[in-house]
Amino acid sequence: METEKDKHLTEKSSSFASKDSKQSDSEHDHDHDPKSRPDPDQEHEPEKGTDDSTPSDSEPPPKEDDPNSEKTEVDNKEDEATEEESPPPPDFDKVCEEIDQFISTLSRAKSGDDEESNPPDVPHVMDQFAFLVEANIANYDPSERSMKWSHLSEADSSLFFESVDRISKLTNILRKFSSDSKYAEVINRIGGILQRAMSYLEDEFRSLLEDSKAPDSSDQNNDSKTSNQEADQPSPEESNSAAESSNFPGYSEEVMLNLNRLAKLMAMGGYEAECFQVYFIARRTILEATLHKLGFEKFSIDDIQKMQWEPLEREIDSWNKTVKEFVTVHFTGERKLSEAVFSDDKLITDVIFGNLSRSIMMQLLNFAEAIAMTKRSSEKLFKFLDIYESLRDVIPSMGDLLPREIANELKSEAMLTRCRLGEAMVCIFCELENSIKADIGKTPVPGGAVHPLTRYTLNYLKYACEFKETLEQVFREHQKIDQTDSTTGPDYDNTNAARGGNNHNSNNNNNETLKQSPFAKQISKVMDLLDTNLETKSKLYKDTSLSSIFMMNNGRYILQKTKGSPEIHSLMGDTWSRKRSSDLRNYHKTYQRETWGRLLNCLNHEGLNVNGKVVKPVLKEKFKSFNTMFDEIHKMQSIWVVSDEQLQSELRVSISAVVIPAYRSFLARFSQHFTPGRQTEKYIKYQPEDIETHIDELFDGNATPTGRRRP
Repeated sequence: METEKDKHLTEKSSSFASKDSKQSDSEHDHDHDPKSRPDPDQEHEPEKGTDDSTPSDSEPPPKEDDPNSEKTEVDNKEDEATEEESPPPPDFDKVCEEIDQFISTLSRAKSGDDEESNPPDVPHVMDQFAFLVEANIANYDPSERSMKWSHLSEADSSLFFESVDRISKLTNILRKFSSDSKYAEVINRIGGILQRAMSYLEDEFRSLLEDSKAPDSSDQNNDSKTSNQEADQPSPEESNSAAESSNFPGYSEEVMLNLNRLAKLMAMGGYEAECFQVYFIARRTILEATLHKLGFEKFSIDDIQKMQWEPLEREIDSWNKTVKEFVTVHFTGERKLSEAVFSDDKLITDVIFGNLSRSIMMQLLNFAEAIAMTKRSSEKLFKFLDIYESLRDVIPSMGDLLPREIANELKSEAMLTRCRLGEAMVCIFCELENSIKADIGKTPVPGGAVHPLTRYTLNYLKYACEFKETLEQVFREHQKIDQTDSTTGPDYDNTNAARGGNNHNSNNNNNETLKQSPFAKQISKVMDLLDTNLETKSKLYKDTSLSSIFMMNNGRYILQKTKGSPEIHSLMGDTWSRKRSSDLRNYHKTYQRETWGRLLNCLNHEGLNVNGKVVKPVLKEKFKSFNTMFDEIHKMQSIWVVSDEQLQSELRVSISAVVIPAYRSFLARFSQHFTPGRQTEKYIKYQPEDIETHIDELFDGNATPTGRRRP
């Protein structure tokens, strides 16, 4: 009994025969079996002695002078004979069975399993098979009519797959007998059909890859289930994250199935190379478009060298985002995609995915390489660190995805780029040293305030030390140090603990110095250079007291910044911090001695008592000198600047603690020797409370009039 599939195939075969018989006969000059399928374009002579032919006595004899009439009568006879002699359309299933049997026989003959071991003759159904398959393929020829694979019915696509599969097997087995002349004609014809089929498959394979590259748009035309899933997702970001775990990078299950089937057919037909090339080019184009979508632009080395730093910073930010997303998301999805399309061959999957990943990663690594070659400046350090950390942390994670050879190649390239970036960063710190040395301005900072060089250097080091671990690694790899055994091992791990101890002797201090990492030594060197520079700048002040205020301001700023940065503090150590605090106390003592020591000399009792009596002229001169000197100090030091509130308070308190008690005592002892009234007001200009008020006005950076007394 004939099944529904058999009926469909018979009907399909009949349609191919009726549609393309003339086209096929014109394209292929082959002799067909007239019994199995007569050619309507050939002239057929009526057979003698049969009842099927038209009797000659029933037709009037043609006139000799009317050739057209004779030709018409002959044509009519041929049409009638054709209609009566044409057999029913060939059964495609039976034809395919005979072809399969022929393929099996050839296989046994080639392997020697057949006892006769003689290749069989080409069966008479070969022409019918070639004609029907060629008609089938012609229906999908994109050069004649654009019939997309996605538009085919399940039955049509299955029939096409079966036809191409059989043609591929037939071609492969016939090629093993290419030296046998009896197969030459059929090899050529079947090979031509296979090439036409492969051309169509290649176009469809490319079309499926390219048309499905945008899941947000293409998936809208898929089934209602996919549409409902997209409708439930409120934002593109959520949609992308969901796609990553399911059908990333944007291909539906149906498309994936078709891609896999097309790849298998092309491989079976001997078109593996063409299939791989189409896949590689299509996916590389899509991945490069994704690079652009993420904000990464492909620049030449010359372009990058000519770019200003501000736009280049934005490009580096885009590069970092792109590298991390590609390695953690896109390459994972690309691996799954290649495994699904080429599921039968893991080696091919490794090669194609590896080459795709290498193509994209080399573009990203070339950008990083070009950045490392740009002119070095201190402002570039932090972006260099971003790139360095991405190369260090992200690239190794690709090892599980990529074939070992390609993974090692990319790691090697990334390591070379990291080394160049590391060298650039070490040189940037050398440039920082040079910039400190070169800052030899001859104009002192007004009011003894914190110098801009101090602010810049400490802020720069503070931000740099946020990358402490990375910079430790960079300097370990690139900076030569005297103690080779301190470059690795527990010395670095125990550095902080060593600095945290109570190193009260020179031996402990030396041990601490020896255990400093290369980066810690670099920071110490920068600090030492800054200290030397500040000491030089402090000598620009003619007033020793102001010079001390300048050093206190800058020293306090350095100490506070260091304490506020755990990274710098751990690098510099407690010993350095204690020494810095000690230096500040010394500057404070110098300031008090130079300023308030001289003022307090006006209040000593030397020369006041002669023979037990107070010498009033000397007393008057004492008060007069005190008033004049205090006015000068107040006027001058009110415009001096101490921006650190704690230091400002400490200075005022210490001044008050020294001056006010001494003045109150002197005033209490000798004020009675003045005549109340004009004489008292003339020489006793300030009360202790006035002194305290004026002291609290020091270091504000504002000029304040003096001589005002409390009411």
